[in-house]
Amino acid sequence: MPAMETPTPMQFRGRPVVPGAGPFIFAVLNVTPDSFSDGGRYLDPAAAIEAGCRLAAEGADVIDVGGESTRPGSEGVPPDEQIRRVEPVIRELAQRFGDGGPAISIDTRSAAVAEAALAAGATIVNDISALTFDPEMGRTVARRKAGVVLMHMKGTPANMQDNPQYADLMGEIRSYLAERMAAAAADGIARERIIIDPGIGFGKTADHNLTLLRRAGEFRELGVPVLVGPSRKRFIAAVTGATEIADRLPGTIAAVCACVLAGVECVRVHDVAACRRAADLAAAIRRCHG
Repeated sequence: MPAMETPTPMQFRGRPVVPGAGPFIFAVLNVTPDSFSDGGRYLDPAAAIEAGCRLAAEGADVIDVGGESTRPGSEGVPPDEQIRRVEPVIRELAQRFGDGGPAISIDTRSAAVAEAALAAGATIVNDISALTFDPEMGRTVARRKAGVVLMHMKGTPANMQDNPQYADLMGEIRSYLAERMAAAAADGIARERIIIDPGIGFGKTADHNLTLLRRAGEFRELGVPVLVGPSRKRFIAAVTGATEIADRLPGTIAAVCACVLAGVECVRVHDVAACRRAADLAAAIRRCHG
């Protein structure tokens, strides 16, 4: 029998993605007309490619490309349309970055979109449904030996903010993520290629989101890297009054620092340059033994 492959951790810019590593910055690149924060800005492939290169220069470890908005109340986008939007962008960015640049992630629930993106040069699938939306997704990720982000979401993007309630917020999310990790393993995805995400803003109230940020480090007990995506989200406005999305950077930075100080390995943000500096300083404070 041939020797079985020994799984190795993913690497972002030459650094292994393992528990306790980081902070790693996932940069949001929405190739959509209707995302809540930057819808339409990067729908043109040339604009998206230019933005991806800028995000890389600002210090992103991963460029997370999405062709379907999953903002509250959004409806799905057919896989063919998602592929039309993201494939040329991913292909060009992968060629420009080569082996030394950021990794590329595809933000999708569709196995067909994931397959096209991985063929074009992506190496990670960021699935907000944690492999539950498309029964082929887990096998696609495993066959391609890609990384995967498994996120918790209560409901669907269309209804997730319709009065979300929990009897035990942390316990329910932790149990769900553990179950999805087991499902990923059953599909053949190596543990070394799994990242988990508690899903800030996906079926949570502002108070739920604040609790998740305060206790984000607890998810590290599941033994894989954790990703948190607080960037520009509505809970920031609930606390700070920053109703304009453009005014939510200070709140985003505060949330990023809270995550890094809690030991979270990855954060997903729009404003890479500012969040990179803030995350690195928070990491230095966390490591300091003085």
